[in-house]
Amino acid sequence: MNETELNSIKFLLADDHNIVRQGMQIIIEDLIEDSDIHHASSMQQVLEQVKLRPIDIIVLDAQFPDGNCLSLIPEIKRLQSEVKILIFSSFDEENYSLKFIKAGADGFLSKLSEEQEIRQAIIQIIEKGKYYPVITQKLLELSVHNPALLNPLSQLSERELQIAELYVKGYGNLEIANHLSLRQNTVSTFKKRIFEKLNVENLVDLIELMKTHSGF
Repeated sequence: MNETELNSIKFLLADDHNIVRQGMQIIIEDLIEDSDIHHASSMQQVLEQVKLRPIDIIVLDAQFPDGNCLSLIPEIKRLQSEVKILIFSSFDEENYSLKFIKAGADGFLSKLSEEQEIRQAIIQIIEKGKYYPVITQKLLELSVHNPALLNPLSQLSERELQIAELYVKGYGNLEIANHLSLRQNTVSTFKKRIFEKLNVENLVDLIELMKTHSGF
């Protein structure tokens, strides 16, 4: 990529903390002279910016006060299919990076990263269109043989998934039993099996995981 192309790159820095956006802007401006940088502090503002102008690279926080960006990424890609999205998050890479990549992100970077790694991530997103840290890369390689790394719900049987979805909708054991014409203790057995397969300990964790991976 030549200097003219570099200077024409349009960035969108999306984070609800201004200090994070300003810090990222300083790094980008040091790497790319006269870069075109825009800001967004909410998911709504991100969509407004994407609808308003072409964007080349979005540095996107994983979580905003108005929601989780897992649902936002596909919408961004629908509006601008060529845009590159680098998740810049305080979320744990090992547990969360594949979720965002599965949703359509092109890279994942921890907010705990040193400045040199942040620079490297920006350069790789520009030159290669993606940035995967070592842990994320290994998880991606493992996921080829273990789809559950990308979507743990793939471990559930059709009946288990059906019951899990009913829990998300607010059904209790008795209601699920009546709805599916099952005995209540059978539903309890399914619930225990679901919790074990998904490695969750309570309904709150189950609901959060279901929302993350099934679009609830």
